Amino acid sequence: MKMMNAFLKDLGILASNPGVSTGQNWIKSKGESITSYSPVDGLEIAKVNGADKSAYDAVVTKAQQAFEEWRTWPAPKRGEIVRQVGEELRRQKDALGKLVSYEMGKSLQEGLGEVQEMIDICDFAVGLSRQLHGLTMHSERPGHRMYEQYHPLGIVGVISAFNFPVAVWSWNSMLAWVCGDVCIWKPSEKTPLCAVACQKIIQKVFKKNNVPEGVSGLVIGGRDTGEWMSNDVRIPLISATGSTRMGKAVGAAVGQRLGRSLLELGGNNAIIISQDADLAIAMVAATFGAVGTAGQRCTTTRRLIIHE
Repeated sequence: MKMMNAFLKDLGILASNPGVSTGQNWIKSKGESITSYSPVDGLEIAKVNGADKSAYDAVVTKAQQAFEEWRTWPAPKRGEIVRQVGEELRRQKDALGKLVSYEMGKSLQEGLGEVQEMIDICDFAVGLSRQLHGLTMHSERPGHRMYEQYHPLGIVGVISAFNFPVAVWSWNSMLAWVCGDVCIWKPSEKTPLCAVACQKIIQKVFKKNNVPEGVSGLVIGGRDTGEWMSNDVRIPLISATGSTRMGKAVGAAVGQRLGRSLLELGGNNAIIISQDADLAIAMVAATFGAVGTAGQRCTTTRRLIIHE
C-alpha cells in the first residue's frame, strides 16, 4: 500500500481529482463522479469528477482560441515542446508505468513498455516537425510557379480505450501538435487516473514554455461525453479507439456532419503456423498474443491456423 501511495503521490493523484482541463488549468464541473477501481486487487484507487456539458463547451471554446495562436508557432518550435514532453515522460516513466499497470490491470513490464511507447512517439514526432514539406511546381503561366503546403485542421478529438490508457493518446496528440493542431482527449472512464496523470505531466512543460491555454484539453466522462464530441462541428477530426460497436456510432455521427474520423477498432486475429515453423517461437508468440495485455487488445490472438 505504501508503494502504491508513493507513485500516486509522485504523479499528483489525489483521493478526489478534477476531470476537466484546458491545459494548465482545471475546470470545476458538475458531472458524474467516477470511481476508479484496480482490477489487480479490486480496491478503490481514487475518484474523478467528470465533465458536464458546460465544462465541455468551455474546453472546446478554449481550444478554438488556442488554435489561432498555436498554428502560427513554427513547426520546429512545436516539435521542441513535444521533445520536452518526452523528457518529462522519461522522468516519470516508473511512476506512470506503475499506474498504467495498476489501474488497467496489465503486467508492470507492459505498463512501463506503454510509457516507453509514448516516449518513442515523442522522439518520432520531433523529427517530423522538420519534415512538413510542401511541393513547388511549374505553372502554365510564364514566370509563375505554384506551391502547396499543409495547413492544420484545428481541433483533434481523441477518444481512447482502457486497454492502452496513455499510449493511444500520445500517438494522436504528439503528431497533431507538431502539425499545428490542438487536441481534446476523452479517455476511457475505466482508466481516468492515467489521463489525469498525463495532463499533470504535460502541464509542467506547457507552463515553462508559455504554450497557449487550450492546446491540450481533457474531458473525462462516459458515453455522453463521446457523443458531444462526435456531434460537435467545431471538431473537424475525431480519432477513436475502442469496440466495433463504438466505432460504428462515432463514424456515423461524424460522417453525418461531414467530419473526418480515424477509427481503430476490434479485430479477429489469427496466427498461421506453417509446417516448417519453429514451434518453440510459435508457441511463445501464440501464448503472449492471447494473454498479453490481460487479453484486452485489438490484436489479441483468437485463432490458430495450424498445418496438419
